[in-house]
Amino acid sequence: MTSGRRAVVVGAGVAGLTTAVLLAESGWRIHVVCDRLPGATSLAAGAMWGPYLVEPKDQVDHWSQRSLEVFGTLSQDPATGVRLTSGIEASRTAETAPDWAMTLPGFRPCQPGELPIGFTAGCRFRVPLIDMPVYLAYLQQRLRRAGGTVEQRTLGSLAEAGPSSAIINCTGLGSRALVPDPDLRPIRGQHVVVSNPGLTEFFSEDTGTSPDLLCIYPHGNTVVLGGTAIDGEDGLGPDEEAASAILRRCAEVEPRLAEARILGGRVGARPTRAKVRVEADRLADGTLVVHNYGHGGAGVTLSWGCAEDVLTLLGGR
Repeated sequence: MTSGRRAVVVGAGVAGLTTAVLLAESGWRIHVVCDRLPGATSLAAGAMWGPYLVEPKDQVDHWSQRSLEVFGTLSQDPATGVRLTSGIEASRTAETAPDWAMTLPGFRPCQPGELPIGFTAGCRFRVPLIDMPVYLAYLQQRLRRAGGTVEQRTLGSLAEAGPSSAIINCTGLGSRALVPDPDLRPIRGQHVVVSNPGLTEFFSEDTGTSPDLLCIYPHGNTVVLGGTAIDGEDGLGPDEEAASAILRRCAEVEPRLAEARILGGRVGARPTRAKVRVEADRLADGTLVVHNYGHGGAGVTLSWGCAEDVLTLLGGR
């Protein structure tokens, strides 16, 4: 796998690391430049596969389905942090299940007795849950095995990443200044991590565009509880009031969580724009740039599909 082609991937969140792995394993000499390793927002994710509130739909459907296939394979290796897990997504209003859920293994509508008090509709399915600290460490290890290198450095512009045959921009919110892209905005998300009182299934509420989310994601000895979606906020400091509200909402659904030991919190800022941007561009000096950012809260869900499109745009397929 030594083609002589060199690319710099800027950013080491799930988009950057996944893209770097795929390119390195496809014969590119890959150097990652990032200010944090791994990226703070990806590290804060829950994370459950699901193409929530992200456009354009046709491409999102393709990207997410391709990622679903890859996560299915990765789930066969416990070291990846990816597991196929059954659970319920529910709503407090009678609505139909999202179309993406209907294609998942084990999909069926819930019976009324399966739903917590206050919920009127829901469905059960099996889906990848990703333990992000474990998974991001796995991607870093895989990148090293493929010959990729990593440098922690803050860039003032994308041009500072070179010289190289191509620059892959996976900087998330950093693209506001580096591109620049004024269409990007942050949506702050917060999770609480607690000891697992014996949960094996996930629970997620379809809250639409509400800033108050409800999700329960078990990862072995821990459970990630969420969450928030505060549009326009990018601060990464903890909010104790929000954390208490998250715990309260989750304990109302699963009372065993009321006595769970709090292990910590996670905060990230989802890089959101009207449409995910995966497309080729050029710097002033002619250097090829491929953008891969703006995934909102679906960065994990879209990661492998978007990375494959980046490879295509580089002429790798």
